[in-house]
Amino acid sequence: MPSSQDPGGPAGLTPFLLAWRTTPLRDREVVDALVHPAHAAPSAALADALAAWPGDYYWSEEAGGRWLVLTRRVRVPPERWWLHVALFVLTLITTTIAGAVLQGRAVVDDSWGLLRGRLAFSGDPGHALLSGLAFSIPLMAILLAHELGHYVTARRYLLDVSPPYFLPVPLWPSFIGTMGAFIRLRTLLSDRRQLFDVGVAGPLAGFALALPALLVGLHLSHPLPRDSGMSGMLLMVGSGPELLRLGDSFVTLLARWAVHGDLGPVLVHPLAFAGVLGMFVTMINLMPMAQLDGGHLLYAALPRWHRRAALGFWIVVLLLGSWWSGWYIWAGLVLAVSRGRLDHPTVLEASRPLPRSRRLLAWAALALFLLTFMPVPFHI
Repeated sequence: MPSSQDPGGPAGLTPFLLAWRTTPLRDREVVDALVHPAHAAPSAALADALAAWPGDYYWSEEAGGRWLVLTRRVRVPPERWWLHVALFVLTLITTTIAGAVLQGRAVVDDSWGLLRGRLAFSGDPGHALLSGLAFSIPLMAILLAHELGHYVTARRYLLDVSPPYFLPVPLWPSFIGTMGAFIRLRTLLSDRRQLFDVGVAGPLAGFALALPALLVGLHLSHPLPRDSGMSGMLLMVGSGPELLRLGDSFVTLLARWAVHGDLGPVLVHPLAFAGVLGMFVTMINLMPMAQLDGGHLLYAALPRWHRRAALGFWIVVLLLGSWWSGWYIWAGLVLAVSRGRLDHPTVLEASRPLPRSRRLLAWAALALFLLTFMPVPFHI
């Protein structure tokens, strides 16, 4: 890593350093510092000096010695918390209505029912909406956990990041009442370690809630006779005979076997459906393309292979579209988000090696993607 002497230096730390470079950014100041071999353990004196550093730091093992990556925040932008809270509340409402529809306690005349005011409840509206909470609360918790995984990790590195934006929608184009949530990273990341940690934290946090939701929901679900002519996980949409067949992944197959002892047909509870959606969200975000979480992890682990691997997987997604047309939508969304390119934005110090512990975690993230992968997520 190139470095240069800087007379200013990081206050209180210069006696322990051989060289350093300070990079001022809009939201923070980043110092890459080569530590003197005598203090690289670190020494007790350096440990005391680091305890007084007014920011965040971590170590980096590199060919030239041990480096410190020091960060000091210089600007904290104001947040429009009212907007984030309003979007969260609206999404809770739309997903709760969707949950009531799934349980047959609410009826929508057409796909645009929530916009046209054609929503009718069977029985007391209050009780109908309460029934929808069995779906909305676990789904919102899974989405919130995913985004907070990103948010908390980014804040840990003193990065300028927005709180989660939730996306409420009517029962079209998404009959679950939401198109998910996202955060905005409004700064350049320092290195591939930061990119990896922020990227992997979301899927892991979301999966940690989706798995128990799936298991508990399957306990509440109703197995169907094997001679019913049906198979897989089935979701009753409304009070009519319309059934939606949910796709299986290795995780859902194992969960069904663990709970019911076989892989016979099962009419899933809304809580189980929320768990399945959590697996779907984990899978989609871990796809190794562009600026999805999986794309971040791929670039962090193998920056030279990112573009070719992302292009290859994007072609695979198009091929999967012959089985499930939704893959075409996701392929288009990936291109839209990446502005027609599958490249990944660079980081401030791309040459800094990824720690060995993150490489092991990258394999774990790949395994999680394969375990949650659904070739055909939904059958109508």
